Amino acid sequence: MTAKTYHSSGAISFSTKGEYGVRLMVRLAVRHGLGPASLGEIAHEEDLPRAYLEQLVMSLREARLVTSTRGARGGYELARPPADIRMSEVLRALEGPLAPMVCASEDPEHANVCGRTGSCTVNPLWIRVRDAIAGALDSMTLADLVPDPPLVDLVPRPETAAASPRVPVVV
Repeated sequence: MTAKTYHSSGAISFSTKGEYGVRLMVRLAVRHGLGPASLGEIAHEEDLPRAYLEQLVMSLREARLVTSTRGARGGYELARPPADIRMSEVLRALEGPLAPMVCASEDPEHANVCGRTGSCTVNPLWIRVRDAIAGALDSMTLADLVPDPPLVDLVPRPETAAASPRVPVVV
């Protein structure tokens, strides 16, 4: 019997907003305490589109997870220490309410979208899945994703950082 091959990422997945945003936040966590990082540098280091990171960082700023500094040495940095930022906060800021199905959203208004809400027999399943995902994300912080010690290529060396041109940050 041949093993089945699956080509999708699965029934429950996060978008590129979540993936790229988490990668951005981990880069900022690795650099925590070293000053602001430019999105241009992070885009280059992570091989991500800078324009997309600029969109994502707006949501992260609105959620008060990152702060920005203007000027030649400006950029973005975490608003709090990595150990104080839960992954559930990051993903909610990027993706919105956690929900495997719209009827199980954390946003009470979403439950009104389905006409079966009062008589649905499977809603408890979706609520349990949502709560399990939220519990896993609540139990992890950005600090949990920072390698110990940080990987050499994640933190630019001072001589490399000084030699490379800084990309201006538009805030």
